Amino acid sequence: MRRICVDMDEVIADTLSEHLRRYNQAFDEDVTPLDLAGKGLWEIAPLDRQQQLRAFLDAEDFFEDLPLMPGAQDVLKDLSARFEIFIATQAMAVPNSLGPKYRWLQRHFPFIPPTHYVFCGNKSILRADYLIDDLPKNLLRFEGQGILYTAPHNLTATGFVRVDNWQQVAEYFASIAS
Repeated sequence: MRRICVDMDEVIADTLSEHLRRYNQAFDEDVTPLDLAGKGLWEIAPLDRQQQLRAFLDAEDFFEDLPLMPGAQDVLKDLSARFEIFIATQAMAVPNSLGPKYRWLQRHFPFIPPTHYVFCGNKSILRADYLIDDLPKNLLRFEGQGILYTAPHNLTATGFVRVDNWQQVAEYFASIAS
């Protein structure tokens, strides 16, 4: 059976909306995803706010109740009938996220067993046929077929197979036999 690795943040979990919510609330701002076209929040936030940006991620509750990306559950459930699905997240970059990410996955993707969660620091270790990720650097190091999931920070990235939403993921894999 062919294997698909799927990133968590900004692919199945809407991490950006929570980061923006906390940022806007803390600094009385109104930054939107449109303001980030081709950039990450880290790139537009003033230097004196960088430490607080990190503190948002380190908060015990940050990853606990993130919104789902629309369609992710249904498409991954359908794909799991034909492919072996792994969730691969760089959780080691935010060690406090391990428990919340585990619980979030259990709650939203009960059809993916915990033995198929990969909490890593560097995705070059992944061995799969496909990787769906929002970070171009992860796809460049991946040996299989990388698929760039569109997010505000990667809008200017080129040279990748790109999908804008989970419907397009479903369409991409519709003609691929397991």
